[in-house]
This record gives sequence, structure tokens and C-alpha cells, in this order.
Amino acid sequence: MSRPEDADKAETKADKSVAGRAAESPDREEEKKARRILHVDMDAFYAQIEQRDFPDKYAGEPIAVGGDPPKGVVKAAGYEARPYGVRSAQPAVEADRKCPGLIFVSPRMEVYQKESRRIRAILEEYTGLIEPLSLDEAYLDVTQPKKGPPSGTLIARRIREEIYQETGLTASAGVGPSKFVAKVASDQDKPDGLTVIRPEEQLEFIAGLPIGDFHGIGPVTEEKMQEMGIESGADLQETSEKTLRRRFGKRGGHFKRLAMGEDDRPVKPDRERKSVGTERTFSEDVSDPEQMLSRLEPIAERVSGRLGSAGPEGTPVRGRTAALKLKSHDHDVSTRQTTLRRAVRSEEDLMRLAERLLGRPHPPEEPVRLLGLSVSSLTGRKEGGEQLELDFDRE
Repeated sequence: MSRPEDADKAETKADKSVAGRAAESPDREEEKKARRILHVDMDAFYAQIEQRDFPDKYAGEPIAVGGDPPKGVVKAAGYEARPYGVRSAQPAVEADRKCPGLIFVSPRMEVYQKESRRIRAILEEYTGLIEPLSLDEAYLDVTQPKKGPPSGTLIARRIREEIYQETGLTASAGVGPSKFVAKVASDQDKPDGLTVIRPEEQLEFIAGLPIGDFHGIGPVTEEKMQEMGIESGADLQETSEKTLRRRFGKRGGHFKRLAMGEDDRPVKPDRERKSVGTERTFSEDVSDPEQMLSRLEPIAERVSGRLGSAGPEGTPVRGRTAALKLKSHDHDVSTRQTTLRRAVRSEEDLMRLAERLLGRPHPPEEPVRLLGLSVSSLTGRKEGGEQLELDFDRE
């Protein structure tokens, strides 16, 4: 992964904002009142680690971490492969077709988890309010930091630099007055970038976003909004909440609040976490059970990664209860759940559970548009036993 040779160059590249490179003024009264939320997101984390550790084989090459074709799934794509349309959660056979010469690399989860813990230690130097989303990204509330000035911009710069010095890996970050703005901002200047959105800039920033960038708006909802003539944040700002609620229910109110910069969700430290899960909405219905299983692989991998740092201070946890969520194109939702004798965390165990839940009592009869996997009844205790017992009689 390339990196600017000196800090000045890095800072010049990093400080993008909708109003240009405005002068830092953390002492301004309005900024004192605002929250300072960071979203730190490692750049192509798995792929970047492989390129760092094996430069002779992978540096500068298009790589995809994950299983080989024909049945494998891409877990992470390096930036050299992304211009070809290679992305995470993509069937390996499709990625291979889109990118001639794509190199598939077997994942090394233990290494990724170790690097995640090193990064977590850096974040904890600045705040105890850390909400990890996975091994490679987290929200931070630095309104009252442990050290350094109360400036989200300066803290984000320092965190990115310390991560690079400690690990040789680059990270992108977004700074804003809310979780929504910070997360979207972190995607604006990838890789190795920093985008700062100040409170007075957020409405203009949100107005310029494609509607698909909004939290909770997947391909199906995006299509419905486009049918209403809503293509951007500006369109959403101009649409009445009554109209949005009539079409989308309570979610319509949520979308309207985000569009108006009303997001007061707190950064929740991971010690409060009761469950860990993730879900994916697909652009097309999936009807074949084998394809569903293939789509569940990156979901299980992400849940496993989150479990690897979901405990207090980034410690690993396991869970006894697993749930599989299925949603049809018509938004009919069903959940299949089981509780185990032994708590689990590994991707392999989660995939075995997902496979059994998918087939019990029978494979879905209707095509699905969304699949999700979650784990609850969390514990930090490592329990004995090598063989996973699928005790479905406890459902």
C-alpha cells in the first residue's frame, strides 16, 4: 500500500471537507458544543496485510482474500482489483472472470485478529468510547479525549499516523458530529485519507450524497426511492416526513432525520454488547440454497471477526445462541434459531450452523433478498471440546 513520504504531504491529502480545506478552529464556540465522532476504517484490511507480509508475491498485484473458484467467495479485495469490479461477498468465479490474473489468497484470521488488537490499543489511548463494527473499523467519541486537544481532526491524524508507524498499514477516517456523517465521510477519500465534516457543513454534505449511501437504504429501498424521484440527500431533505412514513413506515422517519442531520445515536462501548451479527441485502433474489450458502460465507466471516474483538477492551467473545435471518423480496421476515451447549466463535462453526439452520426444517421455499446471521448469549470464557455439537433439540 502506497503512503505519502512525509507527514505534510499526508495532511494535505487528508483534510478534505465540503467547504474546502478550512482552517482548524477547535476553540470555536459551536464546535465546543458539538460531538466529535470518528469512524476509523482500515483500507482493504485483509488484502493490505497480505501485501505487507508477502511483498514479493502480492505487492502491486490484484489480489482477493477468500476461497478459490468455483465455489469460493471473496472476503476482501485489494485496491488493485477493485477497478475491475471485484468486491467483497462476490462469488470467486465472478471475480475471476472480471479480473484476469486475479490472485486468490487464503485468509489468515489469526493474523488479522492480532493486528486488530494492536490497532485497538492505539484507539484506547485516546478514548474509552469505542464501538467496534468489525476487526477493521470502529466508531470513536473523542468529544472529551483522554489525551491531546479536543479536536477530532488532530486526533484522527494522530491515530492514522500511529497505526501506520505501529503496523505499516494505512487507515482512512471520517470526522463529523454524528455516527452517520462520520461513517460516510470515511469513504470519501479512500485509501489513506481523512475527511472532516464540521457541524455547519453537514447539511450541504448530506445533500450531495447518493441515496444509496444512507444508513438502512439497501438496493430494494433505493429502487423504491428512485421511483419516487429521490436520488440524493437533497431530494430526501425536500421530501416531507409524512410522505416517507406513508411509503416506508417508521424507517421513513429515520431516513428523514438522517437527511436533516438529526442523528444523536451514542457511541456504545463494546462492554454493552448483547449480540453480534450482520446481514446483507442483495440486488437480486437468491433462490438456490447453494447460492444462499455461498452468500452466507462472507457474513459468517464478518460475524466471526466481530466476535474476535467484541468483548471489553477488544477481547474475544463467543456465543451460545445463533440465529439465521431470511427476508423475501416482499419483506416477509423469518428467523431460525438454536442454542448450543458450547459457545462458538470461529467462521467454520458459524458456517456449519448456518448450513443446518438453512435446511431446518427445509430450505426456504421463497427466494430471499436478504440473509443475516447473529450470535447472542455471549461469553468471554473459552470452553473445552474440539467438536461442535449441533444440538438442535434445544430450539
